[in-house]
Amino acid sequence: MDSTPRRKSGLNLPSGMNETSLRLETLSSSSSFRAVTCVSSPRAISSLSSPSKTSSCSDRFIPCRSSSRLHTFGLVEKGSPVKEGGNEAYARLLKSELFGSDFGSFSSPAGGQGGLSSPNKNMLRFKTDHSGPNSPFSPSILGHDSGISSESSTPPKPPRKVPKTPHKVLDAPSLQDDFYLNLVDWSSQNVLAVGLGTCVYLWTASNSKVTRLCDLGPNDSVCSVQWTREGSYISVGTHLGQVQVWDGTQCKRVRTMGGHQTRTGVLAWNSRTLASGSRDRHILQHDLRISSDYVSKLVGHKSEVCGLKWSHDDRELASGGNDNQLLVWNQHSQLPILKLTEHTAAVKAIAWSPHQSGLLASGGGTADRCIRFWNTTNGHQLNHVDTGSQVCNLAWSKNVNELVSTHGYSQNQIMVWKYPSLSKVATLVGHSLRVLYLAMSPDGQTIVTGAGDETLRFWNVFPSMKTQTPVKDTGLWSLGRTQIR
Repeated sequence: MDSTPRRKSGLNLPSGMNETSLRLETLSSSSSFRAVTCVSSPRAISSLSSPSKTSSCSDRFIPCRSSSRLHTFGLVEKGSPVKEGGNEAYARLLKSELFGSDFGSFSSPAGGQGGLSSPNKNMLRFKTDHSGPNSPFSPSILGHDSGISSESSTPPKPPRKVPKTPHKVLDAPSLQDDFYLNLVDWSSQNVLAVGLGTCVYLWTASNSKVTRLCDLGPNDSVCSVQWTREGSYISVGTHLGQVQVWDGTQCKRVRTMGGHQTRTGVLAWNSRTLASGSRDRHILQHDLRISSDYVSKLVGHKSEVCGLKWSHDDRELASGGNDNQLLVWNQHSQLPILKLTEHTAAVKAIAWSPHQSGLLASGGGTADRCIRFWNTTNGHQLNHVDTGSQVCNLAWSKNVNELVSTHGYSQNQIMVWKYPSLSKVATLVGHSLRVLYLAMSPDGQTIVTGAGDETLRFWNVFPSMKTQTPVKDTGLWSLGRTQIR
């Protein structure tokens, strides 16, 4: 109970009415608030800019706020009706531009419904139905009629066109129709080697000159050919199980190595050694610097070895066999480090990606028809695609991240795939029998295919390599300026 004596207000009150009843009666009107505060404390009214530090006395129900600093509480004063109306109109116009002309349309207040109507566009779509170029006379404040989320004015890049017909066709009489042989290879010096019956022929692409390299005689036949990476020497696998090495320039035999019991159907060079696969289920490692026929024997397949490829870093050797197995070998071990058994037919088609380390592609025969992609680091299958036909060969492009596959039963087609989407770039037809042989030109643009129809067909499949201007380092530590002596 406040015991402080109050001053007389100086008002003549009617009989039966005191000062307290006057306050209660004036609560219903906004103007009476000033009268009450004036009656309670006449000295409380002061300048708003410099309020008194002494708290003023106010009513017990409605406090006096004349001395309060409202801006310190972050209270925003009510804006003018004209400004708020402008903000609402701008917001509605912006919504109309962003989401469509009917988005956010309010129903009339007389209708008794004040909610937003449903938008006329699917909010989960990331493209608009914009058709036609933007007009400079567009009524839109944003410069176009379809909203700022329209597609970029840059047209999409058209798909690369691959010629559907070969630009050259050569006759190849006596080219065998045998799935397990590898009779065509293209050297880094632009010379094509082809095994025809008992002979190996060399075709020089620059002048179309044909040279007979060797003739094995009537009791033998050519089963495989493979150039060294430098393109100066070529190895020849024979039906009797021999491996011969020839000088491709002088057409002179350099070495003959044995070790296999029957035909040698596949060969693979790395930078130092030669691997050969045979029908005897064995893989032999040959080193021309050593006098012995072979330096190691890899045993793991249960049937004929028909696919053999070294990785680009020479660390791993992939082999495929007629036992439906794909094996990966380490150069320091005679046991396979990976056994991949997902294929359900013979694995002849094998190719290592030049764009990604440890990426291996393999293709299965007639009962499988699939191209499978592997991560040889952990042995996981990354992806696969059913081609619909027997997969005979695979080769990665050197210039782009694509690969080409050749097929046998039942469509005998050539297919170009984009990786990793595995979308088809092109499908080429022309051979009447299985496309059993495949080789790529040194520039990576042209492939040559061979089939049992005794023809070699040349196709322009891949684009040229993008040339990049080398950056010359002329700094102090540049290797270009370093001299050993």
